[in-house]
Amino acid sequence: MSKIYPIGIQNFESLRKDGYFYIDKTKLVYRLAKTGRYYFLSRPRRFGKSLLLSTIKAYYEGKKELFEGLAIEHLEKDWIKHPILHLDLNIEKYDTPESLDYILNDNLKRWENLYGTRPSEVTFSLRFAGIIERAYEQTGERVVILVDEYDKPMLQAIGNEELQRYFRNTLKPFYGVLKSKDGCIKLGFLTGVTKFGKISVFSDLNNLIDISMDEQYVDICGITEKEIHDNLEEDLHVLAKSQKMTYEEVCKELKDCYDGYHFVEDSIGIYNPFSLLNTFYKMKFGSYWFETGTPTYLVELLKHSHYDLQRMANEETDSDILNSIDSTSRNPIPVIYQSGYLTIKGYDKRFDIYRLGFPNREVEEGFVKYLLPFYANVDPIESPFQIRKFVAEIEQGNYDAFFHRLQSFFADTPYELIRDLELHYQNVLFIVFKLIGFYVKAEYHTSQGRIDLVLQTERFIYVMEFKLEGSAEEALKQINEKQYAQPFSADERKIIKIGVNFSNETRNIEKWIVE
Repeated sequence: MSKIYPIGIQNFESLRKDGYFYIDKTKLVYRLAKTGRYYFLSRPRRFGKSLLLSTIKAYYEGKKELFEGLAIEHLEKDWIKHPILHLDLNIEKYDTPESLDYILNDNLKRWENLYGTRPSEVTFSLRFAGIIERAYEQTGERVVILVDEYDKPMLQAIGNEELQRYFRNTLKPFYGVLKSKDGCIKLGFLTGVTKFGKISVFSDLNNLIDISMDEQYVDICGITEKEIHDNLEEDLHVLAKSQKMTYEEVCKELKDCYDGYHFVEDSIGIYNPFSLLNTFYKMKFGSYWFETGTPTYLVELLKHSHYDLQRMANEETDSDILNSIDSTSRNPIPVIYQSGYLTIKGYDKRFDIYRLGFPNREVEEGFVKYLLPFYANVDPIESPFQIRKFVAEIEQGNYDAFFHRLQSFFADTPYELIRDLELHYQNVLFIVFKLIGFYVKAEYHTSQGRIDLVLQTERFIYVMEFKLEGSAEEALKQINEKQYAQPFSADERKIIKIGVNFSNETRNIEKWIVE
């Protein structure tokens, strides 16, 4: 019988009962249970956080039969049943203050039906504290508290100062109960995409162990290369056959597309589980994680902070920034890192500096494609076709058509971008040439007021120089004076030199000259 892949299955009990394929993470669950009490884990969306919480839940419900054949079966001797309070904030759309109130009230009511209530418990935090106390008293076992996507309300309110403050003020005392009721609690485990900074909902909860960047838990969500070969070896051969690729080619393609997440410096790479399982399920490669949606707040943050997109592929930051998101912050990097669009590529121990970059091709190509309609004058539906036309024009040597199309991308540049027109030009060009670079060889450099670029296709080599508020003649002269085409002098292909000038007045490409 072939495997049933658990795509979108977040409930451990149903996954086990229905015979879905499961990569055993229970040894790590046992370690968590035995070595600490309060944990926090941040991972990108679709990385298996909900399934992990559901696994912890089944373990603390004492459901030994679900763990047959898994590592924890031989580690745990007692299988004690604990009362469990599981709060899932994934469900709601948080666009009004009430939206959070409703969901908290609904959960509290449900728990009060089980463990009772007291008239004096009027606030969310008082009710929560009372429930924990009574659950412990009535069962004689300490309580397990699991919170899924603790930060969803805060994230959805990024950019809305007032709403975010309301959510923060509601959640702070609520989560604070975990500390005040410590004597009644066996385990508290919170997951989310982001870590909000110092003034956050956790400031009362300074007893949390953050395992997001902890070497020993690096593979608690996601899939490692070893796990692929241990569990999916046969599937690799089937995938190779159906894609008419060799086994080696398939392994390399999977790695290029879906591996490359590093949540700790110098650690093993983690594969995106959602994309990986979808690939085996459909027996073909695709942008699966990306297609499940990218939050627009990421782009809002990038634009709002006037971020130079070119830095993204080689961003440097320190651990303080990496580990926090301040809701009022102008720095998009921690949010983009924690959301899974950037990952750790290197680390300088001496200065505690992390070098970040895109984890893999799925994310890099998907994210840059996603950005295009937000920056350039292009319809999101037309976007993929535009890139195809660009590539065709370059490959055919039709540079005039190419520049006319590029001009249309800059048409209607909104007036508010004027204060940083140079950055706007650079960002649009970066996106366009990055996308073209997935199909032809592209090298792109910027410095004050100018951009130089080399594109190589089968028949042509383009050497381009972009000036901002200079002249196309000047740009072409620079290509010749600085001998930018020199490295290709022995090449058989036709060399095309192009000088281009941007005008601030028309907010567009004003002229290009070709030699």
